[in-house]
Amino acid sequence: MFLWQSREVVIVFVFLFGIVIGSFLNVCITRIPEGLSIVAPSSRCPRCETLIKAYDNVPLFAWLWLRGKCRSCGNPISPMYPLVELLTGLLFVACYLEFGLTQAGVKWLMFTCLILVLTITDLRVRLLPDLINWPGFALGLFLSACVPPNDGTASLLSLSLFHRTPPPYLLGLLDALLGAAFGSLLLWGVAALYKVVRGREGMGLGDVKMMAMVGTFLGLRGTFLTILLGTLLGSLVGGATILALYASGWQLALAERASRRNLGTLNGLRWTLATQYQLPLGTFLGIAALLVVYLGPPAERYLAARLV
Repeated sequence: MFLWQSREVVIVFVFLFGIVIGSFLNVCITRIPEGLSIVAPSSRCPRCETLIKAYDNVPLFAWLWLRGKCRSCGNPISPMYPLVELLTGLLFVACYLEFGLTQAGVKWLMFTCLILVLTITDLRVRLLPDLINWPGFALGLFLSACVPPNDGTASLLSLSLFHRTPPPYLLGLLDALLGAAFGSLLLWGVAALYKVVRGREGMGLGDVKMMAMVGTFLGLRGTFLTILLGTLLGSLVGGATILALYASGWQLALAERASRRNLGTLNGLRWTLATQYQLPLGTFLGIAALLVVYLGPPAERYLAARLV
């Protein structure tokens, strides 16, 4: 009983620590795309620019007791802030429950923070900042040398080519480099092919850099699953979004003006406009990467138990 109570206390502290980190991630999400410092100045209302008092800057809970409004000007505060803090806290708890207070836990907490910043930033402003991707790439190489990805590709290649296995840290580094190369080159190839076929950009280099970073953490197998799940999720959500936009009459006035100029039928123009709406691929890749990290191990244990 005492052990279980102690575990519950740890979970509470992990959650509280997570929402504090989530508050810092909000700063990164809002300031990095603008080229602003994440250290100074202090937090302030984006509308009236009044400095936020410490008691109104408590992660998650301040938004609740302020009822989502600035104390000074009364303008709404974006729900993004408490949602990011809540999500970070929940993911920190999930990381503790899956990996414990271990080196692996530290690795995946850092990965989670990087992915959250990239995912939300891409969703907000369609940008995957180099200031996150490149340091994350270097961090992924270092952490994979300490905690190798659960991959095995480097070990298999070493046995096949050299008939021996290098030290674990070198295997982890090789798995990280293989994952980075696979993820970035695959997306780069798809982007180049899309441009040749469609004659326009369909994917930014930010997605390529993001998958290089993801690859250093997940290795080749995890990177492949991330791209597979991310593109599948993006396709499903993208298709549903196009249908919803068409059904709701999105850009109807523009389609009517174009139709009056004999540029096409009204319904055809509405469909064309709906299909031009682009969703951020990086957001879906980020969601997929988190699914691989947190649902991958339980899925593997379930399959192993079923095969026994």
